[in-house]
Amino acid sequence: MRHNLLGCAAAGLLLTAFAGVAQAENRTTPRPPANPKPATAKVPIAQTQGANTASPSEALRNAAAHGKYAFIFFYRSDDERTQQMRKVFDAALGNLADRAEPVTVRVTDPAEKPIVNKFKVGDAPMPFVFSIAPNGAVVRSYRSVFTEQQLADAFVSPGLEKTLKSLQDRKMTFLCVQNSSTAHDAEAMKGVNEFKKDPKYAKTTEVVTIDPSDAAEAHFLRNLKVDPNMPEAVTILIAPPGKIVGTYRGATEKTALVAAVKKASKGCGCKGGCKKPAKQKGK
Repeated sequence: MRHNLLGCAAAGLLLTAFAGVAQAENRTTPRPPANPKPATAKVPIAQTQGANTASPSEALRNAAAHGKYAFIFFYRSDDERTQQMRKVFDAALGNLADRAEPVTVRVTDPAEKPIVNKFKVGDAPMPFVFSIAPNGAVVRSYRSVFTEQQLADAFVSPGLEKTLKSLQDRKMTFLCVQNSSTAHDAEAMKGVNEFKKDPKYAKTTEVVTIDPSDAAEAHFLRNLKVDPNMPEAVTILIAPPGKIVGTYRGATEKTALVAAVKKASKGCGCKGGCKKPAKQKGK
């Protein structure tokens, strides 16, 4: 199970580092709704509000095409907990119809195996919910019990969406915070552009630019401890899954960036950013 939940843990780690929120698997988990009344007849998940009319992959593509988030509700059986959480899910998504589309996946359905494998939730506690940004980044994940408010808060800024996607693609990420009012913009990009042009790093490097005056990015920048009123450009180098390797004010130099990457890579024994460790024989 630990292996299957790796993707969820990574998403939670990134969000904790950059968005200042609790990880998906919170230590303080909301309690399930009280149910003092006798249980009523269950309505099959497929018949509840928001049931899928398209395959999960099609639903994800449709949501992205309309600039919306997709919220995936994974479940295994139609037990009481699933029924309770599906009501919460439907209520939340009903209020978020202009921003998100619901997707429902039963993990035991052979037809859903591709998406179950993609998100590595085959052995996860159920139900399990992911919020997916239009660019495909996993933004939030909740297991077993969640609230309408948590789902309503499962959105982040465009800059964080791009950063999360890059890191989830296991790329070294340069977060370039600058605009027409910041000094040394060109000098700040010099080392970054040279680094990205290097054949050793080109395919594993992503550059994300954020305007510090953009109000939508204020929370993200605050958690990165970047002053939106800074006088000069700031460049933050982040290694997957979410380690800040260095923060540079003003000009950047390729040699310093390469040295920082090599130092960060020592812990995972690879070049050009950390990758999944190779499987050992006999295991």
